[in-house]
Amino acid sequence: MIIIRPIRMSDYDDLYRIAIESGHGFTSLPVNEDILKKRIIHSEESFKAQVSQPGNQGYLFVMEDTETGQVVGTTGIEAAVGLDNAFYHYHLGKVVHSSRELNIHNTVETLSLCNDYSGATEICTLFLQESHRKNSNGRFLSRCRFLFIAEHSERFSDCVIAEMRGVSDEKGKSPFYDWLEEHFLSIEFTKADYLTGIGNKDFIAELMPKYPVYVSLLSKEAQQVINQVHDNTVPALRLLKAEGFSRRGYVDIFDAGPTVEAERSQIRSVRESNKYQVLINDTHEEQNSQKYIVCNTKVNEFRAIQVKLSLRETANQVVLTSEIAQALQVQEGDWVRLISN
Repeated sequence: MIIIRPIRMSDYDDLYRIAIESGHGFTSLPVNEDILKKRIIHSEESFKAQVSQPGNQGYLFVMEDTETGQVVGTTGIEAAVGLDNAFYHYHLGKVVHSSRELNIHNTVETLSLCNDYSGATEICTLFLQESHRKNSNGRFLSRCRFLFIAEHSERFSDCVIAEMRGVSDEKGKSPFYDWLEEHFLSIEFTKADYLTGIGNKDFIAELMPKYPVYVSLLSKEAQQVINQVHDNTVPALRLLKAEGFSRRGYVDIFDAGPTVEAERSQIRSVRESNKYQVLINDTHEEQNSQKYIVCNTKVNEFRAIQVKLSLRETANQVVLTSEIAQALQVQEGDWVRLISN
């Protein structure tokens, strides 16, 4: 069985392996023992905390294959970004240069450094190992976060964002960053990306251009990748678009990948998920059942699975086998939240 649950320290070895597999540009999982262990500890503390409004909480989930006991994927939610460390983006804007006398009118795109998303909730750290990229597991790993947000909305901001990985090659070379490095930063992309991932962002304010940058002054290679995603990120972006996320003209400061956003209450899996009371029946036929993503209503003991279920809509009940109920850590009479997959 495949389940999603909060990470724990015993998952460290699997998380470290995933950090290596995720490759360059996956800023939220740096290959650093100290940072990864701190992130696990912070996640454990966040799940245990009593929260009435979003703050400096970070929730990290893992996907576990219970047949092998191995963690095969991970995903996360940052409750409110930019509260402790500045959260930078470039905003794509426009400047008009015109002369009535010469009958010239030029519109020029600009990139302006900003902190506009400070306080927003960020969904992040989505990675599934290749062996389990099947049976809608990637979709499950992505959407389970929204069920958690729907069930515990007081923990999250009204604005939810996701930073999409930008274009870079297999060696971590980014066309957009190459231009920045040449003119401003003088450090390699992989190092800058790593420093950001471990929370060292002071150099951004110190070295990045303070004034708007004219896009037309960038190299052609850099211009072409602005607001574009890495090939490996295309499926994740497609999933988020289906949930109602869209671009608002914000891009990453290093690889120029797009940031997408949605209003929390309008996210499809938040808006369309519903709660049902549990009935346990091991003899129930599943002939007309449909596949759902279903989770319990707990925080620290959160569990989610995708499974075929039968609903009793008029009674607002869902029929679970004892095995499924045990996996979700629920008993008869408890409530679960679910959405069709």
